[in-house]
Amino acid sequence: MQARSRAMCLTLLLCSGLATAQLLPDSPDWRESEVPPPPAFDVKRLIRVPGPDGSSLKYGIDPATLSVTPEGVVRYVIVASSADGGQNVMYEGIRCSAGQHRVYARHNATGGWSVLSGSEWQPMYGSAASRHALALSLAGVCKDRAVNRSASNIVRTLKSEQPGGFD
Repeated sequence: MQARSRAMCLTLLLCSGLATAQLLPDSPDWRESEVPPPPAFDVKRLIRVPGPDGSSLKYGIDPATLSVTPEGVVRYVIVASSADGGQNVMYEGIRCSAGQHRVYARHNATGGWSVLSGSEWQPMYGSAASRHALALSLAGVCKDRAVNRSASNIVRTLKSEQPGGFD
């Protein structure tokens, strides 16, 4: 009986240690690869993705802009459209392992891309500015705290989970 209790306690300690390890910050040696210029996008290719609860905006990503870096950053162009036809277009990244989001650039119809040179990684949880990125990560960009394998797998998952088209 005593051996069984010890084994159970040891198992619980090991499991709690593994769970806690997932909450620790990334290695201090982690570095993001060079961020390329914002990719060309086409609103005709957008696939609908979920937005934050309560948002009146429709969100879509151009699947041709989605990429996964070797260090695990998912980059994409996302378009948020309002009912009156207004659009916000952003080039962004998600770090599934850290639960973070970053905006690299914003686009406007008259001036093109405006790169945000001082942007930093922000937590997706508890930030109003990152609610759409959190919804996107939960919809198929991430699997738990890992990237959902590849860009093509992410696109396939997003397409299968969402209503068709970006009407």
